[in-house]
Parts: sequence; C-alpha cells; structure tokens
Amino acid sequence: MSWAHPKFGHLLASCSFDAKVIVWKEASEGVWQAVYVSQQLHSASVNACAWAPHELGLVLAAGSSDGSVSVLTCGADGQWSAAKIERAHALGVTSLSWAPAQPPGSLVTPGTGAPLVRRLVTGGCDGAVRIWAWGERAGGWAEEAPPLQGGHTDWVRDVAWAPNLGMPKNTVASAGQDGRCLIWTQSQPGGPWTPAALPHAFQAVVWRVSWSVFGNVLAVADGGGGVTLWKEAADGEWAMVTADAAGGA
Repeated sequence: MSWAHPKFGHLLASCSFDAKVIVWKEASEGVWQAVYVSQQLHSASVNACAWAPHELGLVLAAGSSDGSVSVLTCGADGQWSAAKIERAHALGVTSLSWAPAQPPGSLVTPGTGAPLVRRLVTGGCDGAVRIWAWGERAGGWAEEAPPLQGGHTDWVRDVAWAPNLGMPKNTVASAGQDGRCLIWTQSQPGGPWTPAALPHAFQAVVWRVSWSVFGNVLAVADGGGGVTLWKEAADGEWAMVTADAAGGA
C-alpha cells in the first residue's frame, strides 16, 4: 500500500495478488470508497505500488509478476490514464521507487529552470536493478541505461531511491534474496552507477530498505528479524549507527 501526498486529500493505493490496483478515498470519517480500480491492466499479482513525488501530480506506479510496470495518472477531469513498461523484468517485478522530482544539482545551481524529473528504479526476480525515465520527445518510458552491474545474484526484494534535496548525486538502495544490501551511487547525470555493499553479514534475505526524510540514514530489515540503521561517513564508507536486539551490532 502507499499513501498519496496530503495535498490530494486522503488517498491510499493498494495492490494485490488478484492482479488489481485500487485507489481508495476517504469519503467521510472512517468511510473509504474505491475511486479507481484497474481493469485487465496486469495479468498476474501486483507486488508493489508507489505514488510519485507530489510535484509531478497525482501519479501512481505499480509493478507486477507479469513483468510489467504500469504508471497511472489522474487528469484534471478526474479520469485515470495508464502507460506501461511492458517487459521491465523477466520473471516479474518485485519492487519500485520514484526518484526525487527535483533534478540532481538544482540546489547547487538554483534558478536554472530545469524541468522536473520523472524517473523510476525497479527491482525484479531476474536479480536486476533498472532505471527508467520518461522522455517527453518519445512520449513514453524507456530504460535510461543498461541494468546496474555488479549487483545481486538472486531476487531483488526491495529498492529505494534516496531523497537528495537537489544535491548533485543520485543514490539508490537495493535489498536482495542473496542477503546483500547495496548502495548504488551516480555522481553526475548520465554517469555510471557504482555499487557498494553494506559491510555486514545479514545471513538472511534482506527484505526492505527505507531512507530517512533527508536521505542520509538508511533502515534495513532482514529475514532474521533484525533492523539496522546505516549512515555514510565522511570518507564515503557506510557504518552501522544502531541496531535492534534481534539484528545485533
């Protein structure tokens, strides 16, 4: 499930094994109604959904076991339209996350008038992490670069794009069935993505990754019941800053 930004009211998106994506609205206190239900949009379980940054409007992405990603947009007239990335991942999509809407570097060089960014990162059963971008000229979604290399050897269970507040860097975290958590960094637009593995033997599947609001602390949940918090040091190395009792230090 995923909550929409409060500027759009009380909206909640859900996806399910029944191959549907549903958008719910709180009509009155404690009373919810479906304002959108996908019809034959996906042919298999829908495993992940996420709302785009509010600057991009009311836009929802969903990833399915049929290997595709759908991007749903609510227009000014309240009608929903759908665009699809048909073959995002072989064997299915497990997770997705939106990039910040502000272009990288906009904080350093403000006032450049650069358009807002529409980018997604997806993870799949093929062990790949992929970056997608909307092209105005092409009028559709396309893979921005080849699948990120040097990564996971099994299913990617979760991906999370870090908030960057306009800093000139892109950062993505990925969690794997192989027990690894990777931090992918792109130092400049169009440049290569460099992976760095967290220096920790999770000894279990890594299920979820989540960034703090400022994008400087990463929470990692693993199959052993542990939750650890990580922060990048001044030398670029990642260090554990705290852990729960199950995760250990």
